[in-house]
Amino acid sequence: MTSSLSDADWESLRVTARDAMSRAYAPYSGYPVGAAARVDDGRVVSGCNVENASFGLGLCAECGLVSALQATGGGRLTHFVCVDGRGESLVPCGRCRQLLYEFGGPELVLETPAGFLTLAEMLPQAFGPDHLSK
Repeated sequence: MTSSLSDADWESLRVTARDAMSRAYAPYSGYPVGAAARVDDGRVVSGCNVENASFGLGLCAECGLVSALQATGGGRLTHFVCVDGRGESLVPCGRCRQLLYEFGGPELVLETPAGFLTLAEMLPQAFGPDHLSK
């Protein structure tokens, strides 16, 4: 199933991402991040970044979002928004693009500062689960 821009209530996703960002634990970087996504069954899941005194062990907002996805029944992500501490749109880091690819695939639509893009456009020639079965 291919997602389209009209399938999502982007403003509602932004509000959910901003709410998640307000709950971030970012005492070391001072850079709170929130994320929200629509699931193929209509649910919305969200997450926020959680830092740790051992800097390398911090969790991005997308990690929390994917954990919430799995904890609430799984499914496929169709539309995704990530925001910074000002509520402005962000693009996921490389690690998180890979994580989103696993749970949304190349057709996942992301809101970015440059407009709406699919994950295939943001992560061309991505490595994914299909490569492990070859």
